[in-house]
Amino acid sequence: MLVSNAWRDYELIDAGGGEKLERWGKYVLRRPDPQAIWPINWTVKKWDKVDAHYHRNSSGGGSWEFFSKLPEEWTIKYRDLSFRVHPTGFKHTGLFPEQGVNWDWIIDRIKKRQEVENRTVKVLNLFAYTGGATVAAAYAGAEVCHVDAAKGMVLRAKANLELSGLGNRTVRFITDDVVKFTQREKRRGNFYDAIILFEYKH
Repeated sequence: MLVSNAWRDYELIDAGGGEKLERWGKYVLRRPDPQAIWPINWTVKKWDKVDAHYHRNSSGGGSWEFFSKLPEEWTIKYRDLSFRVHPTGFKHTGLFPEQGVNWDWIIDRIKKRQEVENRTVKVLNLFAYTGGATVAAAYAGAEVCHVDAAKGMVLRAKANLELSGLGNRTVRFITDDVVKFTQREKRRGNFYDAIILFEYKH
């Protein structure tokens, strides 16, 4: 397993009792995590000193309980990349920080291939969400096609690209069903050097 240990603006403080305790910038959030099946370690005092706590309900949804006045959204950085995060109605923040190690891998692979082949690499990012991998690939110099069915996520991905100072890079943002889009790309004869495929199940 690869561990993302280059974060400065994100920290997994603790986990247990079906929850995780995290720092996002200067704000501490408590969120459900079904993989944290061991008991909470109450000696970690920050469990009771959070800015917001997401509570699951019996129907599978839930809501946030706020203990501090959080901004509507705020910025966190990973190396040279910047992202906007905020507590969403589905417990998420708009970013999966464990993917940082994959962004590093993407950047490294793209740069090495472009150096060897002396050409621009074309990347297709499917189920692309808010664009962590898109921003990483664009940062490395790739030409990127970002596809997600949710318009709001595509708009947020575009904002993250611009926030990272990469608004002038060659990135196509497509709001569409991934299967239908890839079928059309095949018919059009459009090919890519790499495909990033990530679908999150929660």
